[in-house]
This record gives sequence, C-alpha cells and structure tokens, in this order.
Amino acid sequence: MNSGGEQGGSSVSDEEWERFLRESEEGVRDAPQEPSARARMVTRRLQEEDPQDGNGRGWRTYSPARPRRRTGWYVAGILAALAVVLWVLAPDRVTHLFGAGGVGSAPDATPLGAETAPPTGPPPSTGTLRGTRAEPFRGSPAARWADGAAGISVPAPRATAWMDEAQVAKALDRSRDFLVASSLDREVLRGARPSEAIAYINPKQPREQEFIETSLRSPSEKYDPLVLFSRFDPDRTSLVGDVVKVRGRLSYEEGPGPQHALRVTTDVTYVYPVVAAAGDPDEVTRVIVRRQVVMDWQNPEKVVTKAGTFSVHSNMIHTTNAGCRTHNGFLTPTFDGPGASDGPTADPYDRSAPVVSPERDGECGTATRS
Repeated sequence: MNSGGEQGGSSVSDEEWERFLRESEEGVRDAPQEPSARARMVTRRLQEEDPQDGNGRGWRTYSPARPRRRTGWYVAGILAALAVVLWVLAPDRVTHLFGAGGVGSAPDATPLGAETAPPTGPPPSTGTLRGTRAEPFRGSPAARWADGAAGISVPAPRATAWMDEAQVAKALDRSRDFLVASSLDREVLRGARPSEAIAYINPKQPREQEFIETSLRSPSEKYDPLVLFSRFDPDRTSLVGDVVKVRGRLSYEEGPGPQHALRVTTDVTYVYPVVAAAGDPDEVTRVIVRRQVVMDWQNPEKVVTKAGTFSVHSNMIHTTNAGCRTHNGFLTPTFDGPGASDGPTADPYDRSAPVVSPERDGECGTATRS
C-alpha cells in the first residue's frame, strides 16, 4: 500500500517499479507484486474523470489536519512559572492568598507609615484568623503596625509657649520616654513597680502622687493604675514574644491660662499578645489598650515643679479583653472566648473615634474584633 497520495499516471512509482524488477530477479520473498492490467486500467479511468470532489479536493489527495493552537497550555505554563517565582520570593503571601481565606483574602502586609494626623476611619478588615505563638498578630490590623516605640510618631519641634525649639524637642522626647517606660517596659508589663515612669511625673503634684501610690497599693475602680501604666499579673498571664505593636502620635500646643505651659497630648494604642500562665500554652489572645495622657510641661519660674518633669492634666483609657469591671490593678484577659455583654460594640482599632471608656454607666462594651 502506498504511504502517500498518488501524484503520477501510474499507481506504482518508477522507483518502486525498478525495485520490483530488481528484487524479482534476486528472488526476494516479499517483493511487491506488479499491478494487474485491470488495476492499471481502473486507476487511469479515475484520473481521467473529475479529479475533485464537491469540496474542491482531489479524490485521492491527502489533506493533513491543521495543527491546533495550544494557547491555553502556553498561558497555563506562564502562570505556573509565575506562581513558582512568587512562592520562592514570598511564601507567606502565597499561603495567605490560597490558604485559609481563599483567593483574594490575603491581608495587606505592607508596613504602615507613621501616624502624623488623626485617621479618618477604621482600618480595613483583615479576616478572622487567630494569633499563634509564631504569628501572634495574625488576623489583626496591628500586624502592619510598628514595633514598640517606633510606632509613636513625634512631630517636628517649634518654639511654643515658654519653650524655644530645643526645649520643645526635649519635652517631646521625654514625653515619649514616659510612654515607653509606662507601657512597653518588660518588667512593668510583668507587674513590677513603674519607678522609671513615675520619675517623669512632677513630684510637686501631690494629688497625682497620692493617686499613683494608692492605685499601686490598693487598686480600685477609683484608683486604677491602668490609666497610666500597662501591667499584667505574672501568675495569670504571660506575654508572647518580645514585640508589642504600637500605633499613635504626639501633638502639642500652648496650654490655656496665665501659666502658658507646653501641653503635650499623647494618643497611643498598644496591642499585647498573651497566653495563660497556667493553661493552654498555644491559646494566644490579644489585649488592646488605647491610652490618652495629656501632659503639661510647666515653666518652673511660674509653677512649683521639678525640672524635666510634667504634670498630668488628664488621662483616658479604652481597653479590649482586659477585664471589664475587674479592678485589681492588672490587665486581665479572657482566654476561653469572648463572653456575653450588654454594652455597646466598638472597634478597638478605630483610632478615628474619640477615646471613651467601655465602662460607661456600668456597661461593658463588646469589641468587634481583636
């Protein structure tokens, strides 16, 4: 049988005919047989008739099939290659993208810039993933916040009130140092006395000094040290890792009245990942504290004060998962899930809202996320 279409006036090519004669003479066993006269006559008659069918193709011609374009395979191959590169460069992003939340659910992990002005709204949702020991801020907007003191934005100094620019710069630095000593110091967080932080407060302010000493010695609803200091009971709560996520800012202005103090307002949110000291070591929860402390840096020529210290003008605190109606001087988280509450809901990460205590009128608020 021919392996291709017939192109001449014979059903057997000249090459095959010569091979037939040669191999016949040599007695080859499987030599091709000479076509019969009948076969040659039929072939010639078919060629003399209409050589094409109704579609314009020859009766005996061979039309090879057109190769199909495999565009889909090429695109799939390119996408697969890109996925491999992405996995090598950023495996955590790929895990979030195709993992627990599904495609499109990966939270933005880009670090946030410093907060230099009040935000206009709450941060976007980041899903419902719970924190782990390896990733204590997973599923929290705080994952994008700075670590520790780096999250406290300090404005540029300028001459204000009774201070020149250099004095304002020093007052702002010491204001931030107080926040670090009162809310980020590891020993203070473990329940130690906040001696360094207290040293920044004007010792000539008797009412404030009495409040501090009473709150640390005999905490109560009226005397609560948490309005100034972050502390955990080490027998009940252990911190996870060495990182506290922080976001906030300082601002300043000339204070009212004849004293012309430099008034510094601090508004900072702290996120503490913790576990129970005697419980499930893998059940990580987060305690969120937003604290606003207003400080007056007064002119020692006009007010009895100690140089390098400030007087507390006011303070406010909002806490989440810190123990509602629990006035024992410590942040007291719940580890077995959020309990029922009859109070209003609030987003602890919404820094655009004013600082309001969750225990207004004896009600405990409910956090919309942690």
